Amino acid sequence: MTVLSLRRPIISGLRDYGVKGQIGLEKTLNEYLDKILAITAECKRVLKKTGTMWWNHGDSYGTGSGAGERNGLQRTNRGTQNFEKWKKDGKSKVQGYEKCLLFQNYRLAIRMIDEQQWIARNVIIWHKPNAMPSSVKDRFSVDYEPVFFFTKSKKYFFEPQYEPFESNDYDRARMAKAREVHGGKWAEQSGGAIKTQRAFVAGGKLGRNKRCVWRINTNAFSGTHFATFPAALIETPIRAGCPHDGIVLDIFMGSGTTAVVARSLGRKYIGIELNKSYIKLANDRLRQRVLI
Repeated sequence: MTVLSLRRPIISGLRDYGVKGQIGLEKTLNEYLDKILAITAECKRVLKKTGTMWWNHGDSYGTGSGAGERNGLQRTNRGTQNFEKWKKDGKSKVQGYEKCLLFQNYRLAIRMIDEQQWIARNVIIWHKPNAMPSSVKDRFSVDYEPVFFFTKSKKYFFEPQYEPFESNDYDRARMAKAREVHGGKWAEQSGGAIKTQRAFVAGGKLGRNKRCVWRINTNAFSGTHFATFPAALIETPIRAGCPHDGIVLDIFMGSGTTAVVARSLGRKYIGIELNKSYIKLANDRLRQRVLI
């Protein structure tokens, strides 16, 4: 089984799904983290020993904000149930963290490791070339989000994924081969070694082992869901972390992108969602033959 959490939960009144007991409207950072940790504990309980967990989690600043609709990250609130109240009252601050990046995602990841014994294998950087412009004047605009790759045990299913070689990969590999040929000393490579390395680059592999920075554009979505993510973001985790006879679990199903991609890749899927309108939206998308 592969668990995918790509809903980017964020605290400080930024999310209201219109469901009693929901996560996202907590008054303190620790209250929010405790609720999320209760969920990750259940994820670990149901995850197969050989399963993987992929957790995408954005971040926010502790600064409060005034009333009115604004440009930038906070415009994503326009689909929330409390959007009118948010426009009227603004976003509440997190006491003691005004103007400070909360690092809620890394705080959560560290607690998952320390308290629940998750094994952290990678931090994937989702670089968004078309990130929404920001009007901020005293820091840099944020154009990425982390995706944490966890496992339950030291031995787990993983299918290597490859990406195209870059222009300098051949030269670096050639020099490495030269060191091997000449007893570890830097030297010019022999003709035979050059042929060997060229064969490796040209067709011996499907490419180089995939790196941790994934350059993927965000996608616009015409439906009512306000926190969608691109299908390309989850294709690699599913291919790498879930065998063809496995099951993909999305614990924050939303508009159903994970289910649609899992089905297109020949995997079974389970989705969990509280909001009835999003459940209908996901089912409508799954009835179609193409991803929208």
